[in-house]
Amino acid sequence: MAQKDTDLQKIRELIEIMKRNELVEVEIKHGEDKILLKRPQPQQPTVTALLPASAGAGLVSVQAEPPATEAKSAIPQQESNLVEIKSPLVGTFYATASPDSEPCVEVGSVVEPQTVVCIIEAMKVMNEIKAETSGTIAEILVTNGQAVEYGRVLFKVKPN
Repeated sequence: MAQKDTDLQKIRELIEIMKRNELVEVEIKHGEDKILLKRPQPQQPTVTALLPASAGAGLVSVQAEPPATEAKSAIPQQESNLVEIKSPLVGTFYATASPDSEPCVEVGSVVEPQTVVCIIEAMKVMNEIKAETSGTIAEILVTNGQAVEYGRVLFKVKPN
């Protein structure tokens, strides 16, 4: 059962990578195992995954959410003038580049579009997340080491 849960989590992560990169089809082969992910309609993707027999599952159909506006873009909130920086992928949030370094940003930090605001680890890869907006960090909504989902609001920024 644990292996099946791990396999399904990996499939979900691959789906997020597909959505983030606007991929329609991904096929991965490893020995005799094969996984094929397809998004027939970008507006309402249905992803079908064929798991290897060793995973204890046959054909699995996973209904994915329709893609939102680009996750990396900072979208102004309806209720205030704060801009949200959202997670572009599923993974683990890290406020620092390494365990012994200072946080990338803190409340009150001034950021520019290319400022690295955090690291998100996904599938053993450390991904630098950039602000993609100018302003001052008003809120940090996640804690170091916390698991984050695709589209989760990480920071709120007061624009310049």
